[in-house]
Amino acid sequence: MSFETLASDFYGFENLLTEREKDFLANLRARLEGEIKPIVNEYWERAEFPHQIIEVLHGAGAIGLGFAETAPFENSAVFRGWVALELARVDASVSTYVGVQNGLALGAIGVCGSAEQRAQWLPKLASGEVLGAFGLTEPDSGSDSAQGLRTVATRDGDDWILNGSKRWIGNATFSDITVIWAKSAEDGQVKGFIVPTSTPGYTATKIEGKQSLRIVQNADITLENVRVPESLRLQNANSFRDTAAVLRLTRAEVAWAAVGVAVGAYEAALRYAKERVQFGKPIAKHQLIQDLLVKSIGDITASIALCTRVSQMLDDDEQRDEHSALAKAFATARMRETVARCRELMGGNGIVIDYDVARFFADAEALYSYEGTREMNTLIVGRAITGEAAFV
Repeated sequence: MSFETLASDFYGFENLLTEREKDFLANLRARLEGEIKPIVNEYWERAEFPHQIIEVLHGAGAIGLGFAETAPFENSAVFRGWVALELARVDASVSTYVGVQNGLALGAIGVCGSAEQRAQWLPKLASGEVLGAFGLTEPDSGSDSAQGLRTVATRDGDDWILNGSKRWIGNATFSDITVIWAKSAEDGQVKGFIVPTSTPGYTATKIEGKQSLRIVQNADITLENVRVPESLRLQNANSFRDTAAVLRLTRAEVAWAAVGVAVGAYEAALRYAKERVQFGKPIAKHQLIQDLLVKSIGDITASIALCTRVSQMLDDDEQRDEHSALAKAFATARMRETVARCRELMGGNGIVIDYDVARFFADAEALYSYEGTREMNTLIVGRAITGEAAFV
C-alpha cells in the first residue's frame, strides 16, 4: 500500500520517517478510515465503546511499538507520535483507548516492571489478550497526585492490601488488569501494582453524563481490602519519580494526539469549505474562510514541529519533563483554537456530529485537561526556565 503525505502536513514532516515506518502508517491509516471512521459518530452519540475496534487496532500493530518485547520492527519516537496523530485524526476516543492500553498500562509495566513482569505482561497487552487500565487519578487528587495520593498499600506477609479510590480511569469498565498506584504504609512512597480486576474488593463503575470523549469508558474505582501478591508489585516503581517517568513518555504522545484532533477537524472543515455553496460560490472562495483555514494550518504546522523535536529528544535520550510539558501545553492550546475555528467555519452544521467537527470540538476539551492541565505543564516549564517553583 502506497504512502501519501497528509495534505495537512504542510511542511512534509512525514518525510523524516523511514520507508518501513511509512508503510506501517499507510496500512494503519487504511484500516482506521475503512473500519473505524465509519462507526465512530454512532458510538460517540450513544456513549458506547465499539469493542470490535480492539481487534482492528491490535491487529494493525498499534500497541507495544515502543518496547523491544513487542515492537514489530525498530522504530523512532517521532514515528510513534505520528501513530498517535493518525489515531486521533480519526477519533480522539480511539486514540485515548490506545494511549491507555499502550502508553499507560503497557508503558507502566514496560518502564517500572521487572524483566519477568515485562516478559509476562507486555506481549499479552500488545496482542489484546489482556486489556489494561491505569489507576492514578483520585476523586480528591488530580494535579497534586505526587503529594495528594490517598490510596494506601499495606504490606501483609507476601501480599499487599490496597484501600482507596480512583476516578476518571479510562478502559476500566472492561479491563482485565489495572495498574494501581498507592502510597506504601511502610515508607510513604508511591508504588505500582498490577491488579486483576476480578480480585475481590475491586469495583469499577462507569462515569455517566460525559460530553467529551464519550466513547471512552471512564470509571470510578473502589478498592476495599484488595489483596495483591508481591509478585504483582511493579518491582522498579519505588517512588512517584518512577510514576512520572511513565507520564513523561505519554505526555508527549498526548501532544501528538492533540495535533491529530486539530488535523481531523481541519480536514473536515476544508472538505466542507470546498463543497458548501453560499452567495453562488463555494465558501472556500471567501477571504474570511481562507483566513480561518490558514490560521489552523499554521497552528497545526507549528505543533507538528514542536512535537517532532521533543520526540527526537526522546530518541536521543535528551528529553526532560519540561520538554514534554511544553509540547503538551502548546499543542493542546493550539488544538483548542483550531477546532473552534473549524466549528465557526461550518456555521450551524458545526454543532451536529454528522460533519465530524462537533465531535472533535467536544473531545478537544478532554485532551486539553488530561495528562497534566495547561496550567500544571506551564508551571513545570516555568520552574525549568526560572529555577523557581510556583506550584503553591
